[in-house]
Amino acid sequence: MSARPDSIDDLRIDRTGEDAPRPRIGTVVAVIVVLALLAAAAFGLSAGRGPEVRTVAAREAAAESGGPRTVLNASGYVVARRQATVSSKITGKVIEVLVEEGMKVADGQVLARLDDANVRTGLNLAESEHTAARAALAETRVRLDEARVEFGRIQRLAAADLTTTSELDRARASVQSLEARIEQQDAQAQVAGRQVDVWKQQVEDAVIRAPFSGIATSKNAQPGEMISPVSAGGGFTRTGIGTIVDMDSLEIEVDVNESYLHRVRPGQPVEASLDAYPDWRIPCKVFAIIPTADRQKSTVKVRVKFDRLDPRILPDMGVKVAFQGAPGDGTPAVATVLVPEAAIRHVDGRATAWVVGNGHLQLRALTVETARAGQVSVTSGLKAGERVVVDGPASLREGGRVREAAR
Repeated sequence: MSARPDSIDDLRIDRTGEDAPRPRIGTVVAVIVVLALLAAAAFGLSAGRGPEVRTVAAREAAAESGGPRTVLNASGYVVARRQATVSSKITGKVIEVLVEEGMKVADGQVLARLDDANVRTGLNLAESEHTAARAALAETRVRLDEARVEFGRIQRLAAADLTTTSELDRARASVQSLEARIEQQDAQAQVAGRQVDVWKQQVEDAVIRAPFSGIATSKNAQPGEMISPVSAGGGFTRTGIGTIVDMDSLEIEVDVNESYLHRVRPGQPVEASLDAYPDWRIPCKVFAIIPTADRQKSTVKVRVKFDRLDPRILPDMGVKVAFQGAPGDGTPAVATVLVPEAAIRHVDGRATAWVVGNGHLQLRALTVETARAGQVSVTSGLKAGERVVVDGPASLREGGRVREAAR
């Protein structure tokens, strides 16, 4: 047996030389959490201040006394009431195109020509057949004159009992037969003449002309391509030479919400401004209110005529319109506020502005009118008294905090 320990001290484990005891895991986690909270508090204190911006208050536009006032604002597009994609009556190969984009064309002007070689061959054949029919008719008429002379001679001989009755009947039948043949050949000559007219029309159909005077806005075919009045050929056949627009028929089409339709009436004055020329005020009038509604959009289409056309007005241009109301007509005017032009920012083609409320930013979409003397009229998206940013850093973000500079 092994020797027993002399004392209980001999049973202790000697830890001399080992590392000092490590701190507990809970303590480490608590320290990390405290440091994170301190960092977040420091960041929140810094972010709570936010960047400094300069703001101004939107102010209500003064109403013009005694003059027309805007009762409804809307947007639409310039459209042409008369335009056409010019095609052909027949299917054929294009051999010549005489129109280019932007070219002025007159009514009946030749725009293109198709290959008419086969058609002209048919026309030549029809003309030859017509000529032959007329020649045969002329020959029969000569024979009829001869038969009538012979019939008269036999009649005189029969009266003197110098010929038989059968000879007289034969001569009469010959005259009647030739008269019937002349009627038949005359009808055949007329048919041949109509056939010539048909081939001439087909030759004319190979020439594509402008249906009315206007401007060529597109050129869709080139020499060598096939063109047809209907879509055919698996996508390799053109259906039009180009598009002609009658610039004298330009007008504005606007979709008006049903809720505001009572503010629009035929003959009502309208002030329009093109998106391409926002400072240009164009006088117009309501021409017609289309008597049907779009149930999906809850809108009614309104046609607006220009008082006077201008070469700067082009089809499919975007346009903003302001329907004008007379003082005292009971129609409420559109509330308009003014902000400095520096407050307007364009995002994805839309006018916006940074609005400050309770120290936070909000990007607001606006409907704006023409800028005048550095001020922009805003008809929707902003109320009088709201403060907008006119000067600030590029790092502004939705919902971010800012500090307004001293006023």
